[in-house]
Amino acid sequence: MSTAADSATHRRAEPVPAAPAPTRARLLTPLLAAGIALAAVNLRPVVTSLGPLLDDVRAGLGMSAGVAGLLTAVPSLCFAVLGLAAPALARRLGPITVVAAGMGAITLGVLARSFAGGTAVFLLLTAVALAGVAVSNVLLPVVVKRYFPERVGPMIGLYSMALSVGTSLAAAATVPLTTAMGGSWRAGLGVWAALGAVALVLWLVVALLRRERSSAAGEEPAAAERTVPIVRSRTAWALAVFLGLQATSAYATMGWLPKIYQDAGVSDGASGVLLALVMAVSVPASFVLPNLAARRGDQRLFVVVLGVCGIAGYTGLAFAAGTASWLWACLVGLSMCAFPLALTMIGLRARTPGGVARLSAFSQCVGYLISIPGPIAVGAVYQATGSWYLPLGLLAVLLVPQMAFGALAGRPRHIEDELPRVPAAA
Repeated sequence: MSTAADSATHRRAEPVPAAPAPTRARLLTPLLAAGIALAAVNLRPVVTSLGPLLDDVRAGLGMSAGVAGLLTAVPSLCFAVLGLAAPALARRLGPITVVAAGMGAITLGVLARSFAGGTAVFLLLTAVALAGVAVSNVLLPVVVKRYFPERVGPMIGLYSMALSVGTSLAAAATVPLTTAMGGSWRAGLGVWAALGAVALVLWLVVALLRRERSSAAGEEPAAAERTVPIVRSRTAWALAVFLGLQATSAYATMGWLPKIYQDAGVSDGASGVLLALVMAVSVPASFVLPNLAARRGDQRLFVVVLGVCGIAGYTGLAFAAGTASWLWACLVGLSMCAFPLALTMIGLRARTPGGVARLSAFSQCVGYLISIPGPIAVGAVYQATGSWYLPLGLLAVLLVPQMAFGALAGRPRHIEDELPRVPAAA
């Protein structure tokens, strides 16, 4: 069990915010809230703006079909691998500084790849942008925990809603914007750098207002570094698997839902609208759900309700996709709100911002690795069987372990209580 001395040591090890002057303090809170929302809006256009233009990008760069397929797995791989560096960077520089750098990487990568002359350069610059997404993915819940400790639910709700808005905005607006700018895929991809630049400027202002001293400036090494690794936490593993299974369903749905509807006789235009409906449903739900979940110590009820919505939605798609199409889209959209629920649990399952950083990095990195095979497997089963019964059945069945692991992660406990302390060196 942790002692008071352990807790005090752990608190001293966090990057210590310099006390802002009264005027700066009054400015900081609304600016930081706006910064969290604007950063979240920028976390998905890197990926979702590319899908509608992928054929044009392939033709323009001479990209093979195999490399184009690889692009679907690159985001999850980058999120998993590069996100591991986020907690160490946050300890050294402070989470606000690192998120500001992440916005810079997103802006640079998105803008520069629109000028890429070859496939290798395009992939490299996409990876630069995804590196910014990866560290921001991990550290935005940490920023919420540190600077809004009494409003974790509302702030995670704001973050999740903005993330949904960014996802759907890029998916829906990229093609019209490209057409309006002359039809060049380079303009259609590069325009999203403007959104990143606005976020970068705002985060630089926040970083100046809220200067942070890092643990490298003479504080005692983090107590978290003297504990048994987080892999010993059952809650951390449960949350990681929950996130991974949720991401599997989400990426498979975003990748294959229009095709599922089209094979059921729904027109191409209507199938696109139904995919937009899935995303639109998650916008208000992503704001409300974290608020409700944070008010309860136990989130298991929400886990089960979302899982049941998903099972009903995928079952309806398997047997009656062309009938009550909007209903199945709404149910699937609700089930995808497991992601903001997971973000809320990350903020609630650790006592300190440092604990949230470790839990966020571990659960998201492991979760995204788990999610990589899912959309590929769904496509392979569809190709082998020629129908959507088994692929949709697979997605429905995967919701059962998702509910089970989510229920384990949703219990009212903290990871610090599951990690026995290793005595500090004399």
